[in-house]
Amino acid sequence: MSKLNTIFQKYPNIEGSLIAILQDIQELYSYLSEDVLTQIAEHYKISLSEIYGVATFYSQFKLNKPGKHQIKVCHGTACHINGAVSISETIEDFLHIKNKETTPDGKFSLEKVACLGCCSLAPVVMIDEKVHGNLDAKKIKKILKEIE
Repeated sequence: MSKLNTIFQKYPNIEGSLIAILQDIQELYSYLSEDVLTQIAEHYKISLSEIYGVATFYSQFKLNKPGKHQIKVCHGTACHINGAVSISETIEDFLHIKNKETTPDGKFSLEKVACLGCCSLAPVVMIDEKVHGNLDAKKIKKILKEIE
């Protein structure tokens, strides 16, 4: 039995469960592919547009396959005041991607987030599970170059 069918069995009815189903599937595959969303629609006999409506409304859901390394740029108040916009622009220019995109080689994904809770280190970027603080353009480029 496929892992997807295990999730379908866990939620026999779609009513009130769509968000939980999407969360479980994203945890399993790291994102929600078009193929998987189609399978959900077919299994529960609901429209694909209804599923996309939920998946695109909540920022927690990813519709694109994430890169090997996930970059989260904090845009909370402290980070914003201390240069988060400049850090985001530097990363975008350096990697040639925009927010919520993945590099063509699948190495990096970029996401702007509301707060990482490291205000004293502002501006802050989290790459995978490691926090990098007190950043400027030169520092973030050096960090990105060192990642394999």
